[in-house]
Amino acid sequence: MTTPEDKSLLIVEDDNPLRDRLSRAMESRGFSVRSAASITEGKAIAKEAPPAYAVVDLKLDDGNGLDVVELLHQIRPDSRVVVLTGFGNIATAVAAVKYGAIDYLPKPADADDITAALLAPPGSKPKPPENPMSADRVRWEHIQRIYELCGHNVSETARRLNMHRRTLQRILAKRSPR
Repeated sequence: MTTPEDKSLLIVEDDNPLRDRLSRAMESRGFSVRSAASITEGKAIAKEAPPAYAVVDLKLDDGNGLDVVELLHQIRPDSRVVVLTGFGNIATAVAAVKYGAIDYLPKPADADDITAALLAPPGSKPKPPENPMSADRVRWEHIQRIYELCGHNVSETARRLNMHRRTLQRILAKRSPR
C-alpha cells in the first residue's frame, strides 16, 4: 500500500526536454524520480522497483503507454498512475482508467496539476478548469496536432482537415490564440 513516506515516482515520456523538466519539478516536490524514454525502459524499471506513483505518456515512440499502466497495476495495484497525452479523446481516457490510471491529463500539464492528480484522495472529484481553452485555441491545437501527425506536410494536413492549402498556411503562420 502507498504510504506517505513512499514517494517513488516513475516518469515515462519520450519527449526528452519535457521528461527532464518534469523530473526536476517533481523532485523539488519531494518525489524520488526515475524516468524512462520508452515502454521497454518503463516496464524494466517497474519490474525492478515498482513505484508508488507514475506519470505515463499515452503515445510513445515504441507503442502505447497503457502497456506500462497495465503492468504497473498488475505488479503494484495501489500504485497511483496519471496518463498524459497530447492526443486525448474519450475512448483513450476510458481505456486508461480501465487499465488502472487514476487520472488522465492533456498536455501541456504542469507539475502542479500532475502533483494534485497524484496526491488527490481516492474518490475526489477534480475542480472544473478556471480558464478553459477558447474555441479558437481548441481549433488551433487540433490543426497543430494533425500537422505534426502528417510530418509537417502542409498539403497532407490540408487534405486531412478538408481545408484549402493556402488557408492552412495562413493559419500556421499566425500565433496561437489564447
